[in-house]
Amino acid sequence: MLDWKNVAAELKNRLDGYERRTDIRGAGVVLSAGDGVVQLDGLGGCKLNELLEFDSGAYAIVMNLEEDRVGAVLLGNDAQAAVGMRAYGTGQVLSVPVGKELLGRVVSPLGQPLDNLGRVHTQSLRPLESPAPGILDRKPVSKPMETGLMAIDAMVPIGRGQRELIIGDRQTGKTSVAVDTILNQAGKNIACVYVAIGQKASSVAQIIEKLRGAGAMEYTIIVCATASDSATMQYIAPYAGCAMAEWFMENGRDALVVYDDLTKHAVSYRAMSLLLRRPPGREAYPGDVFYLHSRLLERAASLSQARGGGTMTALPIIETQAGDISAYIPTNVISITDGQIFLDTELFREGMRPAVSGGLSVSRVGGAAQEKAMRKVSGQLRLELAQYRELQVFAQFSSDMDESTQDMLRYGGILSELLKQKNDAPLSMPVQVALLYAATRGILSHMTPIEEIRAFKKEFPAYLTGTNPHVVHSLQKSGELPPEAEEELVRAIRGWEAEYLARQAADAL
Repeated sequence: MLDWKNVAAELKNRLDGYERRTDIRGAGVVLSAGDGVVQLDGLGGCKLNELLEFDSGAYAIVMNLEEDRVGAVLLGNDAQAAVGMRAYGTGQVLSVPVGKELLGRVVSPLGQPLDNLGRVHTQSLRPLESPAPGILDRKPVSKPMETGLMAIDAMVPIGRGQRELIIGDRQTGKTSVAVDTILNQAGKNIACVYVAIGQKASSVAQIIEKLRGAGAMEYTIIVCATASDSATMQYIAPYAGCAMAEWFMENGRDALVVYDDLTKHAVSYRAMSLLLRRPPGREAYPGDVFYLHSRLLERAASLSQARGGGTMTALPIIETQAGDISAYIPTNVISITDGQIFLDTELFREGMRPAVSGGLSVSRVGGAAQEKAMRKVSGQLRLELAQYRELQVFAQFSSDMDESTQDMLRYGGILSELLKQKNDAPLSMPVQVALLYAATRGILSHMTPIEEIRAFKKEFPAYLTGTNPHVVHSLQKSGELPPEAEEELVRAIRGWEAEYLARQAADAL
């Protein structure tokens, strides 16, 4: 027979342990879908930037909150959302995987692997967007972020935690400057994040191969949203890259993030906004396009010791049309950043690599982080190059120049030749200081043929390292150039010159 007493006791135990749970989620119905944008009815309680989940398993981000409907952008393709389909509010914002496990990987803005190396096993997630560190959470920029490019490290220095804009026309070497900066971080315990926004897939593949060939992928994350990806993916890409770099900063490390480029990012946001029927403003951009980039770039910082002392340096890239830096997006980003590296088209055509314009380029913070030795040898470099450029113009119309003008032209030519640098060939700080010292102190003034300057630039670093390694070590360790080091540097330059002239004389026989 059935033991009713035991049944009753079992039911009582189950009822005592019962916890009433109610899962209440806002639901909406898709009214229209197309071009990556959906309009929904319902979802009265959802919030801006909230993540929505569809019956099909697709996700979308809320972008518009109107009186009678909600506008959202899909994170998948249009086929995943159809009219009449239900969508539910998750009460969460979009998060991306973060952590050191991402180093060496190529991922989508959602953290999905694109390199056929399997799933990325990360330990934590981080919201796509987070508040920028406050004033009291920051400390002044005090350490240099060396690019390995003498024209930049000498004239427009970048500090760790700085936001330095790279700006110029198409095909002037903007990406090359950013990639060379990443290559120069080898062995410095700096995590790098390269965000490709709206680039050709072939161009991104070349960059990945270059980084992999140089061994730089070991400390680099590639976040890729190519031109073939949706406007939504291009829109979230820089925020995803920033979140990944932020993880390193929050954990007391130094990070470098490159946004290539924010012009295409603004264009993708404009496309989304127009499809969402937002009122267009100047150049058809929505009214909050300034906030689009300010909330991104303000997250770069040099944190105080109480927050771990980590840093995140941002190098946004902006493409101009015909050198017009007064256009809408360039002026917006210039006002947000701590200076800009302007790449001049005319200098590029003249063979100057990198084509850094000393007149239009400026660093408002990096000078405070520049090494004392570099500051000592490059103090007047920008002014001297500017004077040289002006004299070049007048020299075209005058054949009769006094001796001082000829000396200035000769000196400017030596500086310009020294500042030329090939791609993928970064120079260490001690080498840069040695080369600039030789030029700015007039030691090279008698080297008139360009071939002699090129030979000096090519051969002297190895000669200095071989004959005076302690000078290089001292410069690297202290960042200073005391008088005794100067004397040794002069002797090394004279020694190389004597060897070079002896070789030339032997070749002439």
